[in-house]
Amino acid sequence: MIPAYDPRRNAVRSLAALAAWQGGAAEPVLEPDLPMVDSHHHLWCRDSGDYRPGDFAADAGGHAVVATVCVECNAGYRPDGPEALRPVGETEFIAAEAAGALNGVGAAIVGQADLRLGERVREILEAHIEAGQGRFRGIRQQLRWDAAGIGMFGKPGPRGLALDPAFREGFAALAPLGLSFDAWLFHPQLDELVDLARAFPDTAIILNHVGGPLGVGPYAGRRDEVLALWHRGIAALAQCPNVQVKVGGLGMLYYGFDFHERAAPPGSAELAVAWRPYAEECFDRFGVDRCLFESNFPVDKQSCSYNALANAFKRLTRGFSGAERSAFFSRNAARTYRIEIDRTRPAAMPPGEEARP
Repeated sequence: MIPAYDPRRNAVRSLAALAAWQGGAAEPVLEPDLPMVDSHHHLWCRDSGDYRPGDFAADAGGHAVVATVCVECNAGYRPDGPEALRPVGETEFIAAEAAGALNGVGAAIVGQADLRLGERVREILEAHIEAGQGRFRGIRQQLRWDAAGIGMFGKPGPRGLALDPAFREGFAALAPLGLSFDAWLFHPQLDELVDLARAFPDTAIILNHVGGPLGVGPYAGRRDEVLALWHRGIAALAQCPNVQVKVGGLGMLYYGFDFHERAAPPGSAELAVAWRPYAEECFDRFGVDRCLFESNFPVDKQSCSYNALANAFKRLTRGFSGAERSAFFSRNAARTYRIEIDRTRPAAMPPGEEARP
């Protein structure tokens, strides 16, 4: 019998509490002139604290983040109207925030639509494209499911969604509109994504958060076993040329590191050691040209500062060539999400400058 997952052990803290926790843990910015495109972060207005372009710029300050991809997180939905169209409100919210930011935050948007609508989802996708004002690039419908009920940031999706015929009917509408699919699921589900990728070889799929190798609930204390299963799934996915992987998200509490329980947050050197097995497996299997840097902020703020996170990945890629580092930190995301990075303004400001609202 699989034990029930208790989310209380991993209760998230407010953004204000996290700022206080991280306040005394500054470290120098490594390679401040290295251009970066953050392929995955969120914007929201919530009771736990708003996170808007100015907040992101303040977090990433000192690093040369020239553009970002803002990904859906069930925020800003339309409060009324047809249920299927309500997620378009999130794209409207992000587009308005990005337009007012006057920098690279939200240069591309990934929204949400229920692909189980089948052919009818085209109307929703077209509404997202219009609402995105030239920034909309794809859909993320969360696929994550686990028998223990793991899903601390919202409810897990239905079991086997990637295999559902109705979902696949809607999935078929993405490529003709030039849209990609961001896949967020847990490591036991990677075989389902392999099946989906093989069935739709012309649809670009971007695996989020290195594929969700779990370390909580029934997976706690079983890291070697989890990694073995995850390795097999990553190896199979890497054989699908239409799949890329976002390397990051490892600060989420799902992964079972204890950084959030400490009196002081970790520095980049410690993060690099903890995250190296995950990052190197992705680099080795997919090749650097199919790996994208992501911060997953502010969600990963539960474990570390943006500075420590970015510095950790700079440490992890020190053995790369200049071309490889450019690919991982900026060019791959710019290509995937069609961002003209050479024309963007920095999304992160040098220390000391005031963040825009």
